[in-house]
Amino acid sequence: MEEKPFDEKAVYALALLFENFWILRSDDPAAYQTIREREHVVKRYVSDKFGYDLMVHQHFAKLEKMPVDPKPWMGIQAFQEPLDYAIFCCGLAFAEQKSADEQFLLSDLADDIATMYPGAMPLDWTLFQHRKSLVRALKMLSELRILQVVDGDLEGYVRSEDTDVLYEITVYARYFMRSYPENLFQFRSIQSLLEKGWERHRTDERRKRVYRQLMLSPAVHRSSGDDADFAYIRQFRNRLREDFEEHTPFTLETYKNTAMLVSHDRPQRYTLFPGNKGIMDVLLHFAAVVRSKVEENEDMINEFGDVRLPMAEATQWVIETKEVYGDGWSKAYREAGQASLMTDITNTLIDWEMAKVDEDYGMVVLHSAFGRMYGVYPKDFEEEHQ
Repeated sequence: MEEKPFDEKAVYALALLFENFWILRSDDPAAYQTIREREHVVKRYVSDKFGYDLMVHQHFAKLEKMPVDPKPWMGIQAFQEPLDYAIFCCGLAFAEQKSADEQFLLSDLADDIATMYPGAMPLDWTLFQHRKSLVRALKMLSELRILQVVDGDLEGYVRSEDTDVLYEITVYARYFMRSYPENLFQFRSIQSLLEKGWERHRTDERRKRVYRQLMLSPAVHRSSGDDADFAYIRQFRNRLREDFEEHTPFTLETYKNTAMLVSHDRPQRYTLFPGNKGIMDVLLHFAAVVRSKVEENEDMINEFGDVRLPMAEATQWVIETKEVYGDGWSKAYREAGQASLMTDITNTLIDWEMAKVDEDYGMVVLHSAFGRMYGVYPKDFEEEHQ
């Protein structure tokens, strides 16, 4: 049987797999069927270019995505502290011991998690903080469809540890975790675990590293004079551009110090920078102010295209941005104080790998990717607000 080409349906299937942790057949049968129909051509592409495994199960489809360098924004955003992750992992361990459709009570789950918990200080469900962490973990387990609430209200547990909820294990519980050929206890760091994953890709590791970075990061920055990954992008940029344009809605843009995938696709299939429209307006206007400052003094840019600013100077630039452009911002940002505004700008840019904070020297470092975009108001808007 002749394999189908990598057509528009395959492009859509690839987007679904990259944008979702998994696609459940029961939730979105049309999306699942699309992936199923293009399974072979997509599987070969992600294996060859990214070194990723595609799993198409009778109940779901899942692309096992591993980054080159894990970033904070890749975590579970609903979690607020390490305890949430620890309880979540204990919940996974509990679920893997159960059979699909098996039911149990929250009180039994809480007892087992307390027994498995590896922390030096034991869990105490009479403590409000511990119960809140458990609730956040259980909400995520339910959201990911590992557990399903049969009866009861989890929020009541926040108020009292005597509240009970009836849960059921789903068929997806055993497929959340990736399978590893070695015992995880042999790894002593995240880096050693990541390195192990590259062992089967040694012959083409560089290419797969580059594809993963371009696809999973907002931008790839040249980090040193002998940055081999960035040199690969520069050397093969034409081939990479053609490949991404054929298989995704992205176009590769390559500069001296930055490379990034840019989408002009409508409607958007992928999550694009920065997502929140309110902060997007602020950032585009801040970028316009930064650009004007740099044009006045190009010596501010270092050899890697970065602009290093003392925190006080960066804050002053933010104040200037608000004075010039603030009238058109959302109410929340029009009324925000300078400290709150600075925090939102900095955190968003850090999350999107367009800036970092050098705590030792009290500096904000704006990466060259941030200079790729800026925004100003049209003349008629400026005339109305003069």
